[in-house]
Amino acid sequence: MTQGPAPRPLSDEALSGLLGTHQFGTLATVKRDGRPHLTTMVYSWDPEARLLRFSTTADRVKVKHLRHNPRATLHVQGGDVWSFAVAEGEAEVSEATAVPGDAVGRELLGLIPKEAKPEDEDAFLEQLVAERRVVVRLRVDRLYGTALDISGQ
Repeated sequence: MTQGPAPRPLSDEALSGLLGTHQFGTLATVKRDGRPHLTTMVYSWDPEARLLRFSTTADRVKVKHLRHNPRATLHVQGGDVWSFAVAEGEAEVSEATAVPGDAVGRELLGLIPKEAKPEDEDAFLEQLVAERRVVVRLRVDRLYGTALDISGQ
């Protein structure tokens, strides 16, 4: 039996690059019974700080999970089924933005790419308060993942 190429581990730099080129991933939190809770999330990656940030609302189940157990993992798919990055760490959840333009609201605004910034910033900040938005900050202490190099395809 002929064995094809095997996936190769990615370097920290390559993993960080993969996280930086995507905006969607699957966030895993831990339920009270120990099983994982998975949800697709939009995220922002700060490679220097090794920090992932997510916007969500205070009433989401993932927020309850993280307040009970801060361990979390983000899985990001690469360009093929064999390429991926995983970021593990402990998360903290901010308080809900309470006043338009407060520190949490400004941090949430900062998560939006420049090309997608709202035209009416004041209305956007008011909407964040009405939705009870929070920032989840995942401090990454472990990165791992693989890629598969297939020549001739």
